Amino acid sequence: QVQLQASGGGLVQAGGSLRLSCAASGHTCSSYGWFRQAPGKEREFVAVVTGSGGSTYYAAAVKGRFTISRDGAKNTVYLQMNSLKPEDTAEYYCAAARLTWGATTRSAYDYWGQGTLVTVSS
Repeated sequence: QVQLQASGGGLVQAGGSLRLSCAASGHTCSSYGWFRQAPGKEREFVAVVTGSGGSTYYAAAVKGRFTISRDGAKNTVYLQMNSLKPEDTAEYYCAAARLTWGATTRSAYDYWGQGTLVTVSS
């Protein structure tokens, strides 16, 4: 089994930056992803990194602004968020897919951490 603990959310002004962390315990999974969910909206894919940390993929809405990475030694996944916009405001969740590589859909993920709230003011 895998446990995930997300942290790092907070309140920032538009144009600012935040770094989210997801500390994982248990076995290494094939993919680690970040999703977000705004009020009244479905949870959507943000970014994914492979278990090796060698490959990444981003949703179009965040490409060029967000960076996902993984520190294998610490078993921690990060999401560096730059140039934040009010539309980035959401509850952010980290997730892990045990067998699926580079998964971008919710159904592919087996484990989920608690959400951490990111609020971007205008």
